[in-house]
Amino acid sequence: MNRSRFDIAVGFFVALGLLAMVFMALKVGNLASFDNGTGYALEAHFDNIGGLKVRAPVKSAGVVVGRVESVGLDQDTYEAVVRLRIYPNFRFSKDTIGSILTSGLLGEQYVGLEPGGDPVYLGNGDRLGKTQSAMILEKLISQFLFSKAAETPAKVP
Repeated sequence: MNRSRFDIAVGFFVALGLLAMVFMALKVGNLASFDNGTGYALEAHFDNIGGLKVRAPVKSAGVVVGRVESVGLDQDTYEAVVRLRIYPNFRFSKDTIGSILTSGLLGEQYVGLEPGGDPVYLGNGDRLGKTQSAMILEKLISQFLFSKAAETPAKVP
């Protein structure tokens, strides 16, 4: 009888460990958010969004204030259209700037909001007036290499 009690306790802890692993996997994948879609939607147009994905966080001053709801392409301007869902307890002014930033050197990408000073606030369906696209590491490296190559005079035989 004592052995079966031990087996049940071990089974319980193994099941608890598996549930913890599933929960952590969902958290890492930004899938464990249990919000019900409340808040208001904002739209932002970017030249390049890099690796931004749906459900990526929207942050202001390091605080998560919303999530990326959808990513698409404007067929007329060929700009990336990002739809943001901002939680209802956060308000941003009309002159807020949206940027695509990266957590660390190789971390996840997110949308950063930098509020302005306008007394009028953005509402549901409004569009961010100013945006800053993602910095692409490969583009920066190639620009650096091309500028260095242009500085060195070519040798003529």
